[in-house]
Amino acid sequence: MSRSRLFILGLVALVFGGFLAMQVYRNLQIRTSAATPASTEVLVAARDIQIGTRVGEGDVRAVRFPSADLPAGFFTSRNKVVGRGAILPITKGEFFLPSKLAAENSGTGLPSLIPPGMRAVSVRVNDVVSVAGFVIPGTRVDVLLTGTPPGGKEPVTTTVLENALVRAVGQRIEGTSGDPQTAAVITLLVSPEDAQKLTLATSEGRIQLSLRNLVDSEQENLESVRNTTLYRGATPLPDNTPKVHIAKTKAVAPAPVVPYSIEVIRGHDVTTTKF
Repeated sequence: MSRSRLFILGLVALVFGGFLAMQVYRNLQIRTSAATPASTEVLVAARDIQIGTRVGEGDVRAVRFPSADLPAGFFTSRNKVVGRGAILPITKGEFFLPSKLAAENSGTGLPSLIPPGMRAVSVRVNDVVSVAGFVIPGTRVDVLLTGTPPGGKEPVTTTVLENALVRAVGQRIEGTSGDPQTAAVITLLVSPEDAQKLTLATSEGRIQLSLRNLVDSEQENLESVRNTTLYRGATPLPDNTPKVHIAKTKAVAPAPVVPYSIEVIRGHDVTTTKF
């Protein structure tokens, strides 16, 4: 076989091999793209973000996630995230979601943590009222009032508010892993009507906070408690207060009126006149 024929056969074999390699490469690309799910670029936290702080440019980074695994409400635009306040702690790598950010243009700090239609009201407390400092931001409490109602003669304890959210302790708006926090003031998140009740309660008597389990949201609607309900089975002491008796006097009939008589004698005529 001549060299020219060998050259032609080799060239044909090379072309044919290249064609087969190209086909195999294309098939592999198609299979790989079909096996790889579609992805979307979303925004996550670049660092830990504390509650009440403003989200800055350096707090946001974009990453790609499979579209099927993304939560509802994720953000893709930085303008929708930067500048808003965090109403919940956001850890590094966590998605930015509407439930974790304050409304746009609502500011930062405590005002951004107050939902529309709610109010933040502060009350003065001590170690006993604040349950030894275990009332921390994020916990829920009942507010009890002890005082004497108008027209009453004995003190009464009643539940003024139930399941109220503690929004701040002193100037701290975030809890510290359940560690006690001592402060002279506690801020509760309540409705406008409950804000009026709480303000009036602080001036009517002494308040006490009752700590609740976070999963216990049942409304009890308890009756007020009086002194007599505390001493069950006790016999009341006799009343030894001296009693004053007022004697009743009988009415005396007035004496009969005796008329006066005057006799007038004129000659042989006698006239009698009575008065």
